Amino acid sequence: MTIIYPDDFKGKRVYSQALINAARNLIPALRERGGEAERNRCLPEATSQDLRRSGLARLLQPGDFGGAEGSLEHLIDVLIPVASGCPSTAWCLAQYLFHNYMIARWPLEAQREVWADPTNLVSGILVPRLGKGRQVDGGYELTGQWPFVSGVQPSDWCILSGMVEQEAAPDEERYFLVPTSSLTIIDTWNPIGLHGSGSHDVKVEGLFIPDHLSLSIKHMKGGDFPGKAVNRNAIFRPPLHMISGILPAACLIGMAEGMFENFLFQSRDRKALRTSEDTASYPTHQMRVGEVSASLQAAEMLIRADCREIMEFAAADSTYSAIERSNYRSNSAYAGQLARRASEVVWDLIGARGAYATNLIASFYRDIAVASRHTAINWEVNATEHGRARLRLPLTNPSL
Repeated sequence: MTIIYPDDFKGKRVYSQALINAARNLIPALRERGGEAERNRCLPEATSQDLRRSGLARLLQPGDFGGAEGSLEHLIDVLIPVASGCPSTAWCLAQYLFHNYMIARWPLEAQREVWADPTNLVSGILVPRLGKGRQVDGGYELTGQWPFVSGVQPSDWCILSGMVEQEAAPDEERYFLVPTSSLTIIDTWNPIGLHGSGSHDVKVEGLFIPDHLSLSIKHMKGGDFPGKAVNRNAIFRPPLHMISGILPAACLIGMAEGMFENFLFQSRDRKALRTSEDTASYPTHQMRVGEVSASLQAAEMLIRADCREIMEFAAADSTYSAIERSNYRSNSAYAGQLARRASEVVWDLIGARGAYATNLIASFYRDIAVASRHTAINWEVNATEHGRARLRLPLTNPSL
């Protein structure tokens, strides 16, 4: 594996292809550490260090801060292989990638503070109604408790969200950049899958956040934002929440591919217990294997096509209609559905052997069961929102 150490890239740009290669090269090590991640319910220290040294979390980070300023499609190139090696690592990496992407919209002062060390990892949770901000002299005081903060333990910074009361206007949704050292991490993550993601609760009480470390949701919807003065690349123009489903969808596809790959390996010598026949010789078995392959290819092609289209709009500095904003979220959710359904077929094909907790297929199945619950790829919610837009009804999701 090619390691990019901090002293080698400070002030320099890392390049997307190097990061894609690094993701693929990490797979064997991630698979070896899977048991440690599950036991400890967080990323192994060696894995978090690999993420820092390889630069994977900097894929969408601005070039002036040691990032690659890659394209949206590069997210898929990185997350699918990592998820096939360790679903929990991919889930945390998706958070670090997305939150670095967010920070490019903050004022330059905030970017300099967070990326004083370009290897810093940034976790976060965007559930604003669980936090309450109060405007004070020079900034805000933030109080709240948020669940599902994946990858928070190895992180250096965390993005929290909250509602701020305003006298003459509706409450404002704002985001806050907080050093992880200022958080109380509450040990709540005892899941059935994605054990290593360490998605614990975090809590703050009356924490002061300077003005430059807070940003309104209006700056996440495209158009003007403070960071645009320095980050002019088209990658930073798309509305933030519009693309947020692409990352968990890519993770799900990678998990399902890892599960499928393991199934195909186990099938080489698998015989029916009652007849001793090779199960791979069954036509029904072969048909369903073909179904899984087609489903995973279709899911990946769908989100890749969306990434290319989004970047084409961004390069032209176009605006995105309500139909387009909701469509990309809906498509990501549908890609996730395809991946989840493919995993169900594999689960049925493996039969009783899947009952063993030691079977890697069972581990992938549990991870997919948890990952597919993410709100950004919730099929009912996102398909309904897109259906409203197609029917010329107003969107109900304020983040879009």
